[in-house]
Amino acid sequence: MMDPMAWWHDAVAYQIYPRSFADSNGDGIGDLRGVLSKVDYLAALGVDVVWLSPVYRSPMDDNGYDIADYRDVDPMFGTLADLDELIAALHARGIRLVMDLVVNHTSDEHPWFVESRDPASAKRDWYIWRPARDGFEPGTPGAEPTNAGSGFGGPGWEYDPARGEYYLHLFTRRQPDLNWENPEVRAAIYDMMRWWVDRGVDGFRMDVINLISKTYPAVDGPAGPDGLCYDVNMVANGPRLHEFLAEMNREVGITERDLFTVGEMAGVDAELVRSYTAESARELGMVITFEHVQVDQASAVKWDLAELKLSKLKSVLASYQYALAEEGWNALYLGNHDQPRSVSRFGDDSEQFRQASAKTLATTLHLLKGTPFLYQGDEIGMTNAGFTSIDQYDDVESVHFYEQALTMGLPEAAVLFAIGVKSRDNARTPMCWDASPGAGFTTGKPWLQINANHDRINVVEAMSDPNSVLQHYRRLISMRHELAVVRDGVFELLLADDEELFCFTRTLGSERLLVMANWSTGSVPWPHGVPDISGARLLLGTHPDPGDVLAGWESRVYALPVE
Repeated sequence: MMDPMAWWHDAVAYQIYPRSFADSNGDGIGDLRGVLSKVDYLAALGVDVVWLSPVYRSPMDDNGYDIADYRDVDPMFGTLADLDELIAALHARGIRLVMDLVVNHTSDEHPWFVESRDPASAKRDWYIWRPARDGFEPGTPGAEPTNAGSGFGGPGWEYDPARGEYYLHLFTRRQPDLNWENPEVRAAIYDMMRWWVDRGVDGFRMDVINLISKTYPAVDGPAGPDGLCYDVNMVANGPRLHEFLAEMNREVGITERDLFTVGEMAGVDAELVRSYTAESARELGMVITFEHVQVDQASAVKWDLAELKLSKLKSVLASYQYALAEEGWNALYLGNHDQPRSVSRFGDDSEQFRQASAKTLATTLHLLKGTPFLYQGDEIGMTNAGFTSIDQYDDVESVHFYEQALTMGLPEAAVLFAIGVKSRDNARTPMCWDASPGAGFTTGKPWLQINANHDRINVVEAMSDPNSVLQHYRRLISMRHELAVVRDGVFELLLADDEELFCFTRTLGSERLLVMANWSTGSVPWPHGVPDISGARLLLGTHPDPGDVLAGWESRVYALPVE
């Protein structure tokens, strides 16, 4: 059975992408002192945890997910003293800080990798090095040890002339993968984690953590059109993953120190998640999964767009609700720094339905069982960027796809359309605080273009409107804190095959909630097959005058009468 007292079970986490949150010095890049200036905003919103995307020293090949020093802050964001001050300011307001932990790989500028390039070095085996394929001259086309593809396109092996071998990089060539089979590597990582916890950090969000133990094919995996294998299932969830996670928990004192941990894992299902998050396993608190954010794909390729079927989304989310009902715990999210804006993707970002659909998405997510993750800007209903030219994008993944797709002969218009829908830059445009030219984010030139609709969609506007998306989020967060049924209630999906309605109940003893959400623009008659609401109390709704019909993107939460 799961620990009924885990503090994060009734918590709400708020992800900050520091580069885009608030700029304190006018250089166009968000920083730690910018975050410090907004701690009262976070407290007023009611969140319990701040997840801070990487602020470590980095050459920024992948916006900080390529770390050159795990124990220092990049000058772009400030100093260690700034981070200490932020931790203290959040703690003073009852908010805990979770750092991004990126330990599948480092930057190629990390001293560990620089030393590893020397085959005589004591760190020669700290990364995954392999000789050229038999019969091939090192450094020539086709000499890569296997046909592994990088997650950002192209081969996953890079030849290093200094070493005379290839190193594995599952992401950019400047992100070499660490060799977790080496106990010295693991010991160094655990020591670094303890250092941060001793500094006041309350836990970790662990980037692509199920790649640290690799089920790597000895030669080649199933090839795509370019001859490379991009199937994450060929790599993820390796044979020692449980061992490594349990060892990390033990050596860092994760369970004993009551730390918040959530691991990002592609290529998992509900049963695997339960095995990683069960209390008895003493591994992770939660897992960030991907199945539900792949339902609008026609294949394993994120750019291969497909129409979203609500029944499929409900089926995936419900499978995790049921599998983790008694053991394990769900991390609930619709958007983050790697996903497009949720209101543009799952809702309707038109002027008519943007606010109602943003509220309905929030209601659905926050009333599920698990810990909700709120991404900066979603609380005001920020939309996708609306970029139309590749020159507007910064995201290395999007730019690589554009170049690769055009090389393969795909029409530029179709490529730009797919990028416009799915690019990570959709979530990375600056936070919109007000209607000023810099959106209250900066007084300088922003590192990434500000959303054109920031004059209408911003925090100041939302704060002045009692019916705004922001105020709806505040009510939802209060409900999670106040009602035990939201934390611990049993989930039951209703109308599983309905393509317009997302309806479910949560039950705990004599308490029962009914969530009714219309995920369409059309009005929907009150359906059969849901509990009778005679005598029910409406706890929260998106529309001021609920009737017998659920209007477009209307949602309601009822407290049902005690039987």
